[in-house]
Amino acid sequence: MEGIEGALVKSILLITALLAAAVILMVPATTFYFESGGGRRCASCHEMQSLYDDWRGSSHRGIACEACHGGAFTAQASFHANNVARAYAHLRGDVPDQIGFGNEFAQAMTERCKSCHRQEYAAWQSGPHSATYARIFLDKKHNTENLPIDDCLRCHGMQFEGGIGDLIAPIDRKGPWRMIRAELGGMPSMPCVTCHEVHREGQPMSKAGVEGRVPGPSQEIARPSLALFDRRTERYMPVAGMPIPEMLEGDRPVRMSKDQRQALCYQCHAPVSTMQVASGDDRTGIGVHEGISCLACHAQHGQKTRASCASCHPKMSNCGLDVEKMDTTFASSNSKHNIHWVKCGDCHTKGIPRKKAPAGAL
Repeated sequence: MEGIEGALVKSILLITALLAAAVILMVPATTFYFESGGGRRCASCHEMQSLYDDWRGSSHRGIACEACHGGAFTAQASFHANNVARAYAHLRGDVPDQIGFGNEFAQAMTERCKSCHRQEYAAWQSGPHSATYARIFLDKKHNTENLPIDDCLRCHGMQFEGGIGDLIAPIDRKGPWRMIRAELGGMPSMPCVTCHEVHREGQPMSKAGVEGRVPGPSQEIARPSLALFDRRTERYMPVAGMPIPEMLEGDRPVRMSKDQRQALCYQCHAPVSTMQVASGDDRTGIGVHEGISCLACHAQHGQKTRASCASCHPKMSNCGLDVEKMDTTFASSNSKHNIHWVKCGDCHTKGIPRKKAPAGAL
């Protein structure tokens, strides 16, 4: 009897192990099945059809779904578990109005962007927009002066599922503050998909040789993907549809650059309701830099400004001084003359000198 019982137990364990293995293998196998269709099989789930159609008309249409979203060989258990949950919901008919895109997958996308956009990724990573959740939300100076609120997530942590109370504690101006979910501390709060909609309609980038040379006024300024993710609707606002605000210095309307890209900058670096320059987190240029676009001085992804003065100015200014050595925040962050708002009269308090005539001029 003991031998029969032992054999029966072994048979049950073997069958259980085989069933478990079949279930485990079924998940990546199913994913591989959908991958092999080049995206078409993804759209066999009707809730994916609109996303598939958008991708087919986008500048990324030559990139397979799994290259950005992960595939059968993705070594991430939560990725496969999420696919199983979505498939189960689909079979039950529990289909969401729109497909969500959570913080975990936004972070994974950022790493996959790097495989093609290496220079852009390196610039972003070395710049201020790669600031981590801990850098933003555990800032003692900021949290002491400004109570952390849900609106902080409008720019920092757009894909985070929850409110400020789910991110840090305590919610006060005293602290000390801590991350409720410690794993978020080292993650970037503004990943690539904050400002780029991968499925946005547009043409793939191509090399413009002699045959494909485009005249300057017709050349592309911004890639089609440039857009802002709105956490309230979980949809993107394309940069072409964003307004450039009408800014004021007192009662005087400020002359604004027509560079449409800076409309995206204003979504986060915004003034308060008075629309006054330098209010809120505004950086609108006035004085000697009025009418100049943000992107004229700030490199796109890294925000470096080292070459900005030399790009527009000759070696010497109208005063005969080296502009890079003038007392502004470009030369030193301790300067009282903010480079965004500096005026000639800030230094020439007794009157602005007349422009010197070139040598030999009559």
